[in-house]
Amino acid sequence: MLSAFTAFAAFGSFWGVWGASVPRVQDQAGVTDGELGFALLFVGAGALPAMMLIGRALDRWGLRVSAAVIALLGLVGAALALTAVDLPSLCVGLAVAGASSGAADVAMNAVAGRAEKTAGRPVITRAHGTFSALVVLTSLATGAASAASWPLAVPFAAVAALSVAAGAALFIALPAGATDTAGAAADGAEERSTAPGPAVVTRSRLLPLLLIGVLGTLAFASENAHQSWSAVFAQDELHAGAWLTTVAPAVFAGTVAITRFSLGGLGDAHARTVLLGGAVTAALGALVIAASPNLLTAAVGLVLGGAGTAVLFPTLLGVVSRNVEEAYRGRATSIVGTVSYMGFLLGPVYVGLWADATGLRGAMVAVAALAAALTALTPPLLRLSGFTAPAAAHPAPDHADA
Repeated sequence: MLSAFTAFAAFGSFWGVWGASVPRVQDQAGVTDGELGFALLFVGAGALPAMMLIGRALDRWGLRVSAAVIALLGLVGAALALTAVDLPSLCVGLAVAGASSGAADVAMNAVAGRAEKTAGRPVITRAHGTFSALVVLTSLATGAASAASWPLAVPFAAVAALSVAAGAALFIALPAGATDTAGAAADGAEERSTAPGPAVVTRSRLLPLLLIGVLGTLAFASENAHQSWSAVFAQDELHAGAWLTTVAPAVFAGTVAITRFSLGGLGDAHARTVLLGGAVTAALGALVIAASPNLLTAAVGLVLGGAGTAVLFPTLLGVVSRNVEEAYRGRATSIVGTVSYMGFLLGPVYVGLWADATGLRGAMVAVAALAAALTALTPPLLRLSGFTAPAAAHPAPDHADA
């Protein structure tokens, strides 16, 4: 179980350092804002195919594959910091970083899912809390390093060292062939399923996972909309100063981390209630932000939005992870993660389009509409997916150390 938290810590460290380093990377590469926006598209372009492919690798060769991709992510980040000196090199570096990040995302969630099923208690939500906490901590540390005029490569080198250490810990903790029936046995079983319901992920059982992915898309769209636009809202609508605008995303990310640690002990039996409560709270938070007359009120809205969105995707992933056969864990996690990731990519774009049409306050109302849609769709899509059946109805997990 500790290995899952280690992986999420390394992943959060990478993105915390990256987020705080974007201005310096832009200066080093000598690109304009428009060119930077174009280059950032390569993150998604690299991530999506990697997320679709890594699941099969995990099922074929075992969860030890996650050790390699976690270590690789940190090394790729260090290489990006050293080689991004113009637009072409930045685009290539971000595509490779996106691919490494996408593969690591699916891999670490598969590790956390296995740990949760093996331990018989919630792991995934608190593991995601570790990610959020490390994003906040490492972004602040990177900001301090930048203020001290340390070289750009220093924080990325620290993340590379942490990622290699996390990869080594995963390799030791996860036995070879960590999935129950990896490789050929899994491929042979893919063509047949005698178990009732969607617990076995076969070609004819993609629909349940896609339905969960739709809910994940709405969840991620709401979350990244706040994370990406809260500082802009504080600056443009509330006329906050440069320093105060940085408080907005920090408040949101900090609330997400605290909520995940606080509510991470809620089990699968409460999934529907957690999802509905989170979606309603997220919608309320977006409406409070839309109507906020000052930064303090907006901060209250961000706390509500962060608390609401924090529990959404981890809960959805937990529902799937506890009810999927071990031989298909990689592919199940890959399908749900890839579909959900579309929301992460499109959420900020969605806000931008609404902001152009109605202003940022109107865009926040549109974000509330995403959460409202999630509230309405959660009961029917959960029911149609079949993943609301008790975990005891499914095959017992193995008891290897996670």
